[in-house]
Amino acid sequence: MRRTELVTSASSRLRSAAMMLTVTLVGFGGGQTLAQMPGGMQGGGMPGGGGRQSMGPPAEDSTSAPRLDKPDVAAQKAYRAAVKSLSKAREHDDLAQRAANDDKKTGELEKARDAYYRALDQFTEALSGNADMFEAWNGAGEVHLRLGAYGESVDDYDHALKLRSDYSEATFHRAEAYLKLDRLDDAKIAYMDLFNHARPLADRLMLDMQQWLTAHRAEAKGIRPTTLDAFDGWLKDRAQQAAAAS
Repeated sequence: MRRTELVTSASSRLRSAAMMLTVTLVGFGGGQTLAQMPGGMQGGGMPGGGGRQSMGPPAEDSTSAPRLDKPDVAAQKAYRAAVKSLSKAREHDDLAQRAANDDKKTGELEKARDAYYRALDQFTEALSGNADMFEAWNGAGEVHLRLGAYGESVDDYDHALKLRSDYSEATFHRAEAYLKLDRLDDAKIAYMDLFNHARPLADRLMLDMQQWLTAHRAEAKGIRPTTLDAFDGWLKDRAQQAAAAS
């Protein structure tokens, strides 16, 4: 199966897992569905998410209560496994960059790819147990970003930021995806947000934006010269203001 097909397959599983939680919400959240919630994943109606509404008098059978916590326990376990897989994927990526020859580099990249796919499956499993895990959405966003599925990455970071709006790491990485999609206005908004709340990440994003401009000056890839000039001017203005504020 080609990489793009695998990414699409994993992305579909992630979305499908979230959609399956509608059944749980109907059973535990007073009939509210994901589609009725702002952002699709908010509302705290999931086990482990807090704020669960009652549909009637509590059941007399106390043995049913502990089962409500099991999905979140499994979600936490899957999330921890996903973090380990993602860390392993990063290690293989780093080794590929330092590889002494092409064969070694190819081997490390293949190992990184496999670890990314494994991490995506594990993040999906975590979210199927608790859709309010903003860290899991953030992790899925990074996996999609590294695999080149930039649209899916933005979607994942959107979910993470709807659950935790001050999650600067997600704001930064979503801006990386914006740049890959040539969504310059969105990247500029992200920069201003980070400049006001997480200056070191704003400085990193400035470097990424400057690199984007340099690459598109060399090869426009469909971007108009007037757009490049305008972005260049904006970057210079922001760099001057950042220097004055330092």
